[in-house]
Amino acid sequence: MSQVVIYTTQFCPYCVRAKALLAKKGVAFDEVKIDGNRQLRDEMIQKAGRTSVPQIWIGAKHIGGCDELYALDYAGKLDALLLV
Repeated sequence: MSQVVIYTTQFCPYCVRAKALLAKKGVAFDEVKIDGNRQLRDEMIQKAGRTSVPQIWIGAKHIGGCDELYALDYAGKLDALLLV
């Protein structure tokens, strides 16, 4: 199973939704909480090129945010990415 990394903040409803989908699928993930940590936020921005959370990687592939994660699931493509 691919390593999943998700950058989050505590009160972000999109972060909660993304983590819920991953949990529903039984996927373990590494959560990087960036609340109040400028260094981690800058790291996320540099890697993703985006400032919004969540930012999600499956393996080396940057998925994007919650909407992109759900779109992959609805298209039937998420499970295949998770199994690589």
